Amino acid sequence: MGLLTGKTALITGASKGIGRAIAIKYAQEGAKVAFTFLSSVEKGQALEKELAEFGIKAKGYRSDASNFNAAEELVSDVVKEFGSLDILVNNAGITRDNLLMRMTEEAWDEVININLKSCFNTVKAANRTMMKQKSGSIINITSVVGIKGNAGQANYAASKAGIIGFTKSVALELGSRGIRSNAVAPGFIETEMTEVLDEKTVQGWRDAIPMKRGGKPEEVADACVFLGSDMSSYISGQVIQVNGAMLT
Repeated sequence: MGLLTGKTALITGASKGIGRAIAIKYAQEGAKVAFTFLSSVEKGQALEKELAEFGIKAKGYRSDASNFNAAEELVSDVVKEFGSLDILVNNAGITRDNLLMRMTEEAWDEVININLKSCFNTVKAANRTMMKQKSGSIINITSVVGIKGNAGQANYAASKAGIIGFTKSVALELGSRGIRSNAVAPGFIETEMTEVLDEKTVQGWRDAIPMKRGGKPEEVADACVFLGSDMSSYISGQVIQVNGAMLT
């Protein structure tokens, strides 16, 4: 406990799933937590109350990280409210799956903007503060699909592959300023989204994984705690896969 005590973290897209698990783990480890939500207003408000019960400062912001000006305003507000920004977790993301021949331009643009452009927006906005501090940990949530590709997910795979290239470039640019940049690549993680799927289909996915199960959001969050903490002080420019050996 207490691995993140004294640190301020900003997590995008934290009202549910993996983002929510990261926010809770961070609060348990003593971090002050700022987080964003967009459409899930009630869930965002409930999370703010839940995080505060850990005895840390927590605040939710309704903000669209894919909007450049909104991201600038968000980071400015967080720094003003919390006094610093030590960890930035870019988790906000969507899927608009379809075969390439049926994929619309809108579906492509929406996924690239929300998944990839949001990383550029928030990192650029946080850059100034972290450079002044001469410290900071940037954690971008990518996917195994960004490494191996996946039929029917050309837009999603491209956005997640872009995040990996972006993460590595930021690590090279900002390393001399004491800022680290890493990515976490989840595999098949069981969240609210998978609960509504056909159980036979989900079990087929589990059976194809060497560890014979899907991952938990908390297991992705554990990797993010490690990368946000001082235990990973010499780790930068890396992609940590959390996937039960489905891709090695």
